[in-house]
Amino acid sequence: MLRHLRSMVLAVLLAAGALLPQAQAQVSDGYHRLALYISESDMAKMNGVLDVAANVSRHYSAIGEEVEIQVVAYNDGLHMLRADTSPVRKRLENFMLSMVNVTFQACGNTLDTMARNEGEAPPLIEGAEIVQTGVAHLLALSEEGWTLVRP
Repeated sequence: MLRHLRSMVLAVLLAAGALLPQAQAQVSDGYHRLALYISESDMAKMNGVLDVAANVSRHYSAIGEEVEIQVVAYNDGLHMLRADTSPVRKRLENFMLSMVNVTFQACGNTLDTMARNEGEAPPLIEGAEIVQTGVAHLLALSEEGWTLVRP
């Protein structure tokens, strides 16, 4: 039992050591990377995502550091990026013009589901990008060292 425990501890320490260079590389390249995500069709939560993105962007700009922010919308949160149903459309369009370090990704799987249910593909706000699977995209960002936050 003690031998098995030692092996497990050693494996954890080796894994942690393998991750350390990646974390150090992210810090040393001078960029901060934040992924925000939304999955509810709630105007207050959508505004919260935009508030967090704006605050973080302004914070790092004020101290002379770079930050890249991605907002990923999936499930009912995709309404944030829909041109026909977004309750924050006007703010989002203005936001996209002024915050060039913030990008918006729409889940392709959710779009496909909405298209099947509605009989046609829903229109997206200009500038929104499509990723194949929203949650898988978030997982990939996490694995690349991005910080994920759900406001």
